[in-house]
Amino acid sequence: MPAIASTANVVIIGGGPAGLMAAERLAAGGVQVDLYDAMPSVGRKFLLAGKGGLNLTHSEPLPAFVERYGAQREQVTGWLDAFGPQQLREWVSGLGIDTFVGSSGRVFPTDMKAAPLLRAWLQRLRAAGVRFHMRQRWLGWADDGALRFASADGEHSVRADAVLLALGGASWSRLGSDGAWVPWLTQRAVDVAPLRPSNCGFDVAPGWSEHFRSRFAGEPLKSVAIALDDGWRQAGEFVVTQTGVEGSLVYAASARLRDGIEAHGQASFALDLLPARTLEWVGAELAHPRGPRSLSTHLKTRLGLYGVKASLLHELVPKAEMADVQRLAAHIKGLRITVGAARPIDEAISSAGGVRAAALDDALMLRALPGVFVAGEMLDWEAPTGGYLLTATMASARVAAQGALDWLARARAG
Repeated sequence: MPAIASTANVVIIGGGPAGLMAAERLAAGGVQVDLYDAMPSVGRKFLLAGKGGLNLTHSEPLPAFVERYGAQREQVTGWLDAFGPQQLREWVSGLGIDTFVGSSGRVFPTDMKAAPLLRAWLQRLRAAGVRFHMRQRWLGWADDGALRFASADGEHSVRADAVLLALGGASWSRLGSDGAWVPWLTQRAVDVAPLRPSNCGFDVAPGWSEHFRSRFAGEPLKSVAIALDDGWRQAGEFVVTQTGVEGSLVYAASARLRDGIEAHGQASFALDLLPARTLEWVGAELAHPRGPRSLSTHLKTRLGLYGVKASLLHELVPKAEMADVQRLAAHIKGLRITVGAARPIDEAISSAGGVRAAALDDALMLRALPGVFVAGEMLDWEAPTGGYLLTATMASARVAAQGALDWLARARAG
């Protein structure tokens, strides 16, 4: 497609990965790009997410990859067709950043850090003419259609030939994603699904005992598996918290648990404390004579269960059943944990909900607001951690940016 006249101007609101990727594609298409963000600098959530190692994407085959998006997989597949996991790795390489595949299949920068990638990216964007306007909080639209912004100098308005919104969801509000945009869109007849926590922790019901909480909050449960009643099962690890559970394995089940709580008031999962062992093996080991040894010593020497794992059994299993070999074996292979509430959305890794697919055309333009495009976590989709969030976020930004370029080209031709 030929470059659009340089007089065309697109305003992007939001300086996370979606906004930055959209800026890159738009600038390459020949328009002037002005990016506005309420924070002092861009990419703050991106940098924090990469603090323990920036998980860019996942190396699993694409058919398995797209299944991670659940009910929204058909919509997300359309985004990934143009910019999927392999294209993301190639794009990162183009910034001079090497990547590798970890033992879990996740893809990381060789140095594991987010900051070098972000610096190289911003250098590319500035060289392409993208202008950054920081500490500019969007306030919605004025009556005449102009974009309203608040800054240290007061309120002002901005006009653009097209607008791309990349404001994120409602998790980690201290980094800029606070969901304040929801009423501004709903007031303009845009259908927005309620924002809900995703990849989040949960409070157990009715709560841990003071003894268990004081001794084991913060302790990881490693080499375990979670199973749900719908047949879903996954191995991994998670952490005991003051009020419940959180961590990668819980995040993987979080959408199902959250939906179960919303439907029934609570949800539960079965925790396999020894996923590498069969129920028969566990039962046989428990049945081995223990003589004068305590049950705790028996669990440790015969099954390798001690610390938080053994204490979790004492916390949740009635004493009578702890003394019954077969019942105790069943608990070790499927300890039922009930959760009564998801943790607040601001604590979540990401959020679900957002602008519904029906409110958008295939180019991610709002049907109710021609010339306004939406990308990233503002859209109604969710995914587990593991690189799936970042990949689809950036892919959606490419689609929305290309949609804006095509729309501007049609407007110019018409």
